[in-house]
Amino acid sequence: MRMHWDEFLKAVQERGEYPSRDEAERATRVVLGLLGAHLVGEVRNELAGRLPETLAIVLLNPLQAHEPLSAERFIRATAAWIEGASEQTATWDVGAVLSVVADTAGDDLTSRVLIQLPPGYDLLFGRPQAS
Repeated sequence: MRMHWDEFLKAVQERGEYPSRDEAERATRVVLGLLGAHLVGEVRNELAGRLPETLAIVLLNPLQAHEPLSAERFIRATAAWIEGASEQTATWDVGAVLSVVADTAGDDLTSRVLIQLPPGYDLLFGRPQAS
């Protein structure tokens, strides 16, 4: 079931403790744009189907990544796309957005998303895997 735009942004704003909805939206768009470049096929389409339509479009029309980014490089890329961000604030942004994505997707789909990503993303989604 698709989550509503207001509900999704409210969850990101609360989790990220953003003072404004605009900040939550900016972080969400950048993180999902970068994430979309790393996912393919049915998993990306299924995840898009659970996100608000506006964000599904962002996920399906991603920012370009020439290679899969490690979790650390994903954070650095996020910092580069968000004006005034540092790696520390980008880590916070990524965690806030991806943990809401994981909640929206559910455990099964989140597990399938993580299979497509390099190691370390489980922590960004707030779903640490046993090693």
